[in-house]
Amino acid sequence: MKTLLHAEWTKFRTIRGWLVAALLGALLIVGFGVLPGQQGTCSARCALPRGPEGQEVTDRFEFVHRTLTGDGSITARITAFTGERPSEAGPPTAGLVPWAKAGLILKDGTKPGSSYAAVMLTGAHGVRFQHDYVHDGPGPAGNPRWLRLSRAGDTVTAAASTDGSTWHAVGSATVKNLPGTVEAGLFTTSPQYSQVSTQTFGTSGAFGGPSTATAVFDHVSLNGHTSDARWRTGEVGGVRDDPAGAPPADAPGDGSRAGSAGPEADAHQAGGVFTLTGSGDVAPAVSGVNGLGTSLTQTLIGTFVGLILLVALGALFLTAEYRRGLIATTFTATPARGRVLAAKALVLAAVAGVLGAAAAAAAVTLGRAVLRGNGVYVNPVPFVTESRLVLGTGLLLALCAVLALAVGSVIRKSAPALVVVLALTVLPYLLAMTVLPSGAAQWVLRVTPAAAFAVQQSAVQYAQVDNLYTPPNGYFPLPPGAGLAVLAAWTAAALVLAAYLLRRRDA
Repeated sequence: MKTLLHAEWTKFRTIRGWLVAALLGALLIVGFGVLPGQQGTCSARCALPRGPEGQEVTDRFEFVHRTLTGDGSITARITAFTGERPSEAGPPTAGLVPWAKAGLILKDGTKPGSSYAAVMLTGAHGVRFQHDYVHDGPGPAGNPRWLRLSRAGDTVTAAASTDGSTWHAVGSATVKNLPGTVEAGLFTTSPQYSQVSTQTFGTSGAFGGPSTATAVFDHVSLNGHTSDARWRTGEVGGVRDDPAGAPPADAPGDGSRAGSAGPEADAHQAGGVFTLTGSGDVAPAVSGVNGLGTSLTQTLIGTFVGLILLVALGALFLTAEYRRGLIATTFTATPARGRVLAAKALVLAAVAGVLGAAAAAAAVTLGRAVLRGNGVYVNPVPFVTESRLVLGTGLLLALCAVLALAVGSVIRKSAPALVVVLALTVLPYLLAMTVLPSGAAQWVLRVTPAAAFAVQQSAVQYAQVDNLYTPPNGYFPLPPGAGLAVLAAWTAAALVLAAYLLRRRDA
């Protein structure tokens, strides 16, 4: 097999046009990655806070709070929960967005990104227990309005009730990042709203904007040691974080402040009833319509261009021998035709994989620098994710090139083989990214070899964060490994068919 591999590699490298095409494919991937492209006005100031587990987070809400030292609990009833969200045309419309939140929270100070645990009523997902941004669990059915949050050491427990007497567990968690003294209080927030108004051409009909929520609390009680005689108010993550010595919410007057960074953010208290209006979210940050900046995947937009050239090489690697009448000589020298196909596949996979991974590494590194130089905020990713993008792109290109080799072996003509493979890989990807409605785009990217482009997804999707999780926004319907598996299955099936026909047909 070693001799056969050397022979096939020699065939490949001695045809200068093939080497030039392979290198050009890699250069195009890099070239498209470093094109000026997007422009922005971001700098270091655009960086989002990081949560306790390292993810970028959104942490902005209206807050009425007191300190709580050691063990204790906070209880309240939500008597009203309303909101406003943007409309496609005209003034905002009444209604809560699905993940609008109002409830109780224990938080490590008021710095955005600090550890917390919270129980909340949401716009459309019932009562939830969430902590440290990425953890979310459902509560009992029935939309109870009484909420309680208790702390015992590092354990925080949430409960809900419909009448204030009979309580049902919502969730419990060990939150080790909470200090001995926390801020305990009421909060209200409402995330960015987005909606697709038409599905005719992808998501081009999307619209959205900030939303607000207003919650009314009563029967508020804090059990445990506190250093505050009165409740304080402020907007975490906004411009109204209370400075030292700010008037408490239950001082004479309503205690409200002006100057919020969010629409109509406000908090006031009268006669033991607290009314909070907030905008923002307490959740992981996402890329896309509801997020800031762009994902690292943007730097790999040239992959499909390089793929076209490498697929063409794959189709030519065997069909060229049929066209020139050299295939009989090859099979005479090596009667085991399956071994010839395997050797060609290994050589082609090595060339496409190595060049693809090298091009992806350069595109990611240089493209990120160019985007940042243009003032575009690029969402950071862990080293493991960046490595997967680079190595996965190499595997994607290698498998597509071998698929083209197998299809070329079956059809025996390079042009039809190239058309077939491009129709299976590049065309579905381009349609999904441009004109297909979201549902059709996700279906196409599940069943065709183009599913393997999921290996380039760097943005993370969270069930507790509404967003347009569509392919044009960088979100694929399959996990990276599953997407590659779909392409691998197509490639394996094509190779099996090619090996079978090679043995059955004349050279």
